[in-house]
Amino acid sequence: MAISFNKRELEKKKEQKRKEKQKRKEERRANAGGSFDDMIAYVDENGVITNTPPDPVKKKEIDAENIAVSTPKKEEQEEEVVQNGRVEYFNPDKGYGFIKNTDSMEKYFFHISNAPANIAEGNMVAFELERGERGLNAVRIVLTQ
Repeated sequence: MAISFNKRELEKKKEQKRKEKQKRKEERRANAGGSFDDMIAYVDENGVITNTPPDPVKKKEIDAENIAVSTPKKEEQEEEVVQNGRVEYFNPDKGYGFIKNTDSMEKYFFHISNAPANIAEGNMVAFELERGERGLNAVRIVLTQ
């Protein structure tokens, strides 16, 4: 059975890689005389990793009571802005609709629980916006006519 030239070349390359890998492994074993202290890394007061231990003279005492563990709560907006719009669509059977803002031409979802009972399509309304599950919703809706 004849071995082609390419196969011989590939076999030679594989054998050479195996020998190089074995040689690197032996070099690592020969130079592995490092001690545990050589493997330790320290972090200085600025968060930089160094190989020297920190100076105990520079150590600062930190009061555990002053450490904030959570993110601060978002402050409430001071004032809700009243928007004006027109009821574009309202389905009284399902109890929801959409209001189109007269200034920005944006449409906002509203539920009947946030609107007066006698609301209908085409009514001019004043409303405020509130973030809902799927975006901004119109709330505190008042008829303006």
